[in-house]
Amino acid sequence: MKKFIFLHYIITCFIFAIISLSIFHFNTFAVEPDEFLIDIKQETRAREISKMIRCLICQNQSIDDSEAQIAKDLRSVIRVKILEGKKDEEIYKFLTDRYGDFILLRPPIKKSTYALWFLPFIFSLMGVITIFRHNYKSNKKK
Repeated sequence: MKKFIFLHYIITCFIFAIISLSIFHFNTFAVEPDEFLIDIKQETRAREISKMIRCLICQNQSIDDSEAQIAKDLRSVIRVKILEGKKDEEIYKFLTDRYGDFILLRPPIKKSTYALWFLPFIFSLMGVITIFRHNYKSNKKK
């Protein structure tokens, strides 16, 4: 019986590892070698900004991870702005003025984004309350 449990444990771990590797594949970045800036500090800054900007086509990927042409164009714009000496805030402002808060992977909390920030918590709370009410009613019938 112990051999069966151990074998079951090994098989389960193996299946979990395969699923994990298929879902969380190795980090691949879409940034091409010709896009890199010569200065390492500027390149690091460009990559950090790119990780915070949403790809307009992929929508759940940053432009740092996206291979879409618009993502490549936005990465180029960010690098040009960095070479012009713009601060991070100025680059974010330029992008949000052009594309709106949607382009940010973490949009700011303001009146127009309250629903985006607070509805998930409200729905989760409603779900928990519904489960407790259902359990309370089913326990009361017994």
